[in-house]
Amino acid sequence: MDIQLLTGVIVKAKAATYVGGGDKARSSRMGSHDLTWADGDWRYLDSYFGGTDFIGQEVIWFRQEPVWAMNYHGYIRHPQLIDGHRAGATIKAALSSMYRQGRFLGGFEWSGEHGKYTDENVGDAAHFRGHEAIWVESREAYALDYHGGLLRA
Repeated sequence: MDIQLLTGVIVKAKAATYVGGGDKARSSRMGSHDLTWADGDWRYLDSYFGGTDFIGQEVIWFRQEPVWAMNYHGYIRHPQLIDGHRAGATIKAALSSMYRQGRFLGGFEWSGEHGKYTDENVGDAAHFRGHEAIWVESREAYALDYHGGLLRA
């Protein structure tokens, strides 16, 4: 699998779904929130549970075979500093900025009206783990841990 090509597909899919307010799909599992994207031979599903505190998984298929996945868990650490609505607005704005750079992995900082967004990770699309956060008043008010990579039969 060409990692640069795959990275481009991942960025397009992510930008078109959660960040871009994309198509919601019928729940694939009881209580899940599902977002989908498709382009030619490529398919993407982001399926998560919860709201302010949440857990989910993203999967990319090529020609109906799963080739890549990422798991994530995000939560509000200090509700007196940030709520789910402000955290969501910050995440969408920060990720939109990162995706415009053609990437989805960390080494990224962005500041907005509700706090400073940071994303740090190790690895590339083939195998990675990372942590995103929103900092308010020098405290980590929101956190998300993620990991994923290529899938092989």
